[in-house]
Amino acid sequence: MSQRVELPDLAAMDSFGERIAWQLRAGDVVALSGGLGAGKTTLSRAILRSLGHEGDVPSPTFTIIEHYEGQHLRLPIVHADFYRLNSPEEVYELGLDDYREGAALLAEWPESAGGFAHEPACLSIVLEVADEGRVATVEAGADWVGRLP
Repeated sequence: MSQRVELPDLAAMDSFGERIAWQLRAGDVVALSGGLGAGKTTLSRAILRSLGHEGDVPSPTFTIIEHYEGQHLRLPIVHADFYRLNSPEEVYELGLDDYREGAALLAEWPESAGGFAHEPACLSIVLEVADEGRVATVEAGADWVGRLP
């Protein structure tokens, strides 16, 4: 199931992130693809804010994995940026499965980690620059059917 979402401005991106956040469950993966500057981290920030995170959300480009949990969050989140990985095998060295236990995963550059589209709980989003805004192409795994944002 594929869906195209027009995101003409930052308010639309925030609203899209909020809709995703309301549907997000532990075990879900939101796989965010697109070129540099397409809005992957911006959408991740919108999702985290909508889940109750009140602090900064740094891009995990250098740390690779950021973990968010606490009383203000509706559920724990792992925010990962796999851009710097040289091979999917490095994901195991990072201990990603341990971080994911009981959490949802926001995965930027998922293709560098071997991809997650094979997982039924994966919501794949490809972001592209379009005029002044962005366009998101959304592909839902089986677990997302009926709760697409």
